[in-house]
Amino acid sequence: MEELTIRIVELQGSSFEWGLKQSEEIKSTQLLKQLSLLENLSSNSNAKKAKEILKVISPNLLEELRGLAEGVDMELDTIIRLYSGYDVSFPSMGCTAFVNDDYYVRNYDFSPELYDARLVFSNPIDGYASVGFSQQVIGRLDGMNEKGLVVGLHFVNNHDKEEGFIATTIVRLLLDQCGCIKEAIDLISTIPHGFCYNYSITDQSGRGAVVEASPQKQFVSFGNPLICTNHFDSEALREKNRKEIQGSVKRKEYINSLLTKELSPISVYRHFNDGNSPLFFKYYKEYFGTLHTVVYSPKDLSIIIGVGENSEPMMLSLRGYLDGTLSLPKVIKGRINQTV
Repeated sequence: MEELTIRIVELQGSSFEWGLKQSEEIKSTQLLKQLSLLENLSSNSNAKKAKEILKVISPNLLEELRGLAEGVDMELDTIIRLYSGYDVSFPSMGCTAFVNDDYYVRNYDFSPELYDARLVFSNPIDGYASVGFSQQVIGRLDGMNEKGLVVGLHFVNNHDKEEGFIATTIVRLLLDQCGCIKEAIDLISTIPHGFCYNYSITDQSGRGAVVEASPQKQFVSFGNPLICTNHFDSEALREKNRKEIQGSVKRKEYINSLLTKELSPISVYRHFNDGNSPLFFKYYKEYFGTLHTVVYSPKDLSIIIGVGENSEPMMLSLRGYLDGTLSLPKVIKGRINQTV
């Protein structure tokens, strides 16, 4: 078993100041080790096109990238290519989410090699405050904002590619700008998508939605309860699935089997975080190992987090952070088994 440590980061002030602060992390933490990997993944990225789009859909994100560029003393176009998530390739990953009236629970499955290992609490001057796990610094793997909107990404296919943003950037844009499911669905439809992803979404209404998104079109379905894994269910987009989706289907079937039980947030956390659960994976070298389990509760803005397997849950609160009653810990630690 190896220790996995997630740093907790707090961002306040202007977007440019956010970039400057995070540049210090890049220079002094494991994010520095990712630079060469990101260089390979973003070698064909069109920074000029990304800049033009961000000027329209998120000037704040562009300012954050400017701050990042100044802080690490790199050209802005280089930073946009590395961190904007525009027109980049990325290995496949797994993610399982379940939504009901009171919570959104999710396992994120990938490799620690390309994992930021950062939980970011942010309170922007212009935009919604949020908490979420970062990817490529500015992106988010999943998160919840002050309005109770919760969003997570689910990789489907990276072969059907067009020039557009990766899902981590899109999740961040939704958390920054949208206060409910409808607003999130509307914004997703305006953003160019690079790959095929599912977006699982809920808000304070307790409803759930899945946006099946390909570069060419999107399909939206609603459910309560709602289960989302790593394949498209709609007839309109099913042809874009990978050939092997049995594992994704089985995870969905397992959660269906839990629906007859009364599961509290902490009990559903245990089902997801148990190292022997059908929802927990240890294939880290194949980019399919569970790195974090998180339960977001939109109605009271509380969060339950576990790192690695069989982790003692940490309870945090976005509301407590915003009203000043939450003292943020510096790290969350857990253990993963990379020998499988």
